[in-house]
Amino acid sequence: MNHPVPEVQQNYDLSALNTLRLPAKAEAFARFSSASELLSLLTLAQRHNWPVRVLGGGSNVLLAADVHGLVLQSAMTSVRLLREDVTHRWLAVDAGMNWHQWVQGSTEFGHGLENLALIPGSVGASPIQNIGAYGVEVADCIDSVSGIQLSSRQWRTLSAAECRFAYRDSIFKHELAGDFIVTRVVFRLGKIFQPDLSYGPLASWATAQGDAICPQALIEQVCAIRKSKLPDPSQIPNAGSFFKNPLVSVYQAQQLREQYPALPVYQQADGRIKLAAGWLIEQAGWKGRWLGPVRMHDQQALVLTTNGAAAYADIEQLRNAVVDSVNEQFGVQLEPEPQPF
Repeated sequence: MNHPVPEVQQNYDLSALNTLRLPAKAEAFARFSSASELLSLLTLAQRHNWPVRVLGGGSNVLLAADVHGLVLQSAMTSVRLLREDVTHRWLAVDAGMNWHQWVQGSTEFGHGLENLALIPGSVGASPIQNIGAYGVEVADCIDSVSGIQLSSRQWRTLSAAECRFAYRDSIFKHELAGDFIVTRVVFRLGKIFQPDLSYGPLASWATAQGDAICPQALIEQVCAIRKSKLPDPSQIPNAGSFFKNPLVSVYQAQQLREQYPALPVYQQADGRIKLAAGWLIEQAGWKGRWLGPVRMHDQQALVLTTNGAAAYADIEQLRNAVVDSVNEQFGVQLEPEPQPF
């Protein structure tokens, strides 16, 4: 059966499709609005011997150079109620849906995603690095992830357990890296609003609010906190938090706390200690400091920003300088979150 093939654009400029606004072009680019269109595009790529890459909101990628092959972007944005029981509802959300729009709309069905408001990107990208903020990870609400595996051309649905979610990690960064196109995510949302207020500023805000907390108020407060700390990518090119918060042993954390009593530490369920990468970067002298056309943001040292005229080499230079400085001062190895595309 022949499926319709969407328009494929050659030599397509990707600079507006990545939040760092790095200059790059795709050999070929197309958006798909259905599973049949996706299959047609994959057949076309096979015919041209094009590698296939998927771009979501472009907020967690580094465009290192022009991209050989076919770059795809989902234009599928439907939300469907699959089932419900006494306590939860299950919603299937297409990968092309804007993440923040989904968080805002999710409260019509249930709760659990409010703390993840205003994170840039798409629904399809959310499970890949298990996005998280203010005490919540998206894995807490994911029931399954569906899509097509490129190497086998098989449609697959992975349960949350099969996704092997961990801190900023999943199977999509390992065995299925570059080999899986997420087409939809099924979320399991609680019917009763039970806000996670473990993050200090949210707890303080909630105390001041008394009993008046509602889902929309929590979303608005999360947005206010993010806006006070993180620059808007449409105003200042950035990819959000550029480094993961490092995980170290209890022993290493104790040694560092003896030397740096103000070092923030967070006990993890697996016994390790999470350190605040932004604090380490600030102590190493990089907060607000330019290196060519890039710098670590003056409000939040964890965020790498550009002046709008940076290339991948500039990002690489600052990344290496920050990693080396923190390693030299603290003996801690920082790992970048955004991945080369």
